[in-house]
Amino acid sequence: MKNKKLITLGFASVTVALALLFSTNLFAATAKKEQTKEASRLEALAKFTKVLSIVEQYNVDNVTIEELMDKALQGMMSNLDAHSNYLSQKDYKDLKIQTNGEFGGLGITVGVKDGALTVIAPIEGTPADKAGIKAGDIILKINEKSTLNMTIDEAVSIMRGKVGTKIELTIVREGETKPLAISITRAIITIESVYAKTIGDNIQYIRVTNFDKKVVNDVSKAIKQKKATTKGIVLDLRNNPGGLLDQAVGLVDIFVDKGDIVSQKGKNKADDEVYTAKAINTLTNVPLVVLVNGGSASASEIVSGALQDHKRAVVVGQNTFGKGSVQVVLPINEEEAIKLTVARYYLPSGRTIQAVGVKPDIEVLPGEVKTSKNEFALKEADLKKHLTEELEKVNGTQEEKGDKVDTKHIISDEMIQKDIQLKVGTDIIKALIITKGV
Repeated sequence: MKNKKLITLGFASVTVALALLFSTNLFAATAKKEQTKEASRLEALAKFTKVLSIVEQYNVDNVTIEELMDKALQGMMSNLDAHSNYLSQKDYKDLKIQTNGEFGGLGITVGVKDGALTVIAPIEGTPADKAGIKAGDIILKINEKSTLNMTIDEAVSIMRGKVGTKIELTIVREGETKPLAISITRAIITIESVYAKTIGDNIQYIRVTNFDKKVVNDVSKAIKQKKATTKGIVLDLRNNPGGLLDQAVGLVDIFVDKGDIVSQKGKNKADDEVYTAKAINTLTNVPLVVLVNGGSASASEIVSGALQDHKRAVVVGQNTFGKGSVQVVLPINEEEAIKLTVARYYLPSGRTIQAVGVKPDIEVLPGEVKTSKNEFALKEADLKKHLTEELEKVNGTQEEKGDKVDTKHIISDEMIQKDIQLKVGTDIIKALIITKGV
């Protein structure tokens, strides 16, 4: 028995010794790794300082150390990804003006796609929209200045300006044989983010142009006003460039009562977050169709993708833009800041939006519905002695009333015929109303 105790004690001593040895080696390895990392950092900083000193001393132009630092910061941030950048005093001020929701400009959202400055979407009702700028247009020149190697913020800075002044964009558009020169007059850009209309007697059309801080409130209000008569909803997110994440989450929550809506994952665990639906926020469960296109980006992709993953909506249109990253503005001081990509979005199924976008359930290219009227077809009403009294009982005397279509609140059949994506979406809603017996 005594030998067994000694053997057990011996094993325990060896185990403790090995554990201590392993811990010591691990601690030493970790410390060595940290020392190497710190030495590498100091070496890199020393190299940067040396280059800065050489440029300041020998550059042919008289550039100050402050200017060199600004250029270095701009270069570093712009080379991280298409959405990270250094905000100088002017850039930071412009960003604050834009955040307030009113500024002088054209009304377009731009991004870098395949190395080219590309229109994500024109904002509805703005000078760019009225001038005919379209999602997917590649901007070659701004006032004869090439956009090659131009950052997004540089482009935005040039396009903004005094209200009433003109600017010319040279663009390349798919299907056009040569570049187009489009002249646009700058104006105060005020964005109305939600439009609500009706289609027929029981379908509600809700257009969201931009995810500002009022979207959830405005959409909720529109749904409540027509809830008694609404049997289906068409949610139009075409040419919506995105905006506030909380508004995108809130919009999905109106239609989904449980489960994840979107998650974000970053380098640090502190940046990871999962947003989930709550039954208390759900307002309706009627059939839903979401319209998207290549101008639907960021928050629009979160909404359409989440509703698609939850099998809550049929997504109709074209593949979306593919911006699935999270940017935050981090102040350096009171006048300067950096905009940095800190995380990526993931939809409830775990799929990413970044660079791939959301693929619609039913792909429909834009255009008009082609129709032809058969002049030779005869109906009962065309016969000489048809029952006019019965026809009047059915149709009433609508022609005598001369009712006018309220285009501000109603989408007419004629308007639907001019928009094939909306036509398909409306037909799907009608079919779902019938099959689900709403």
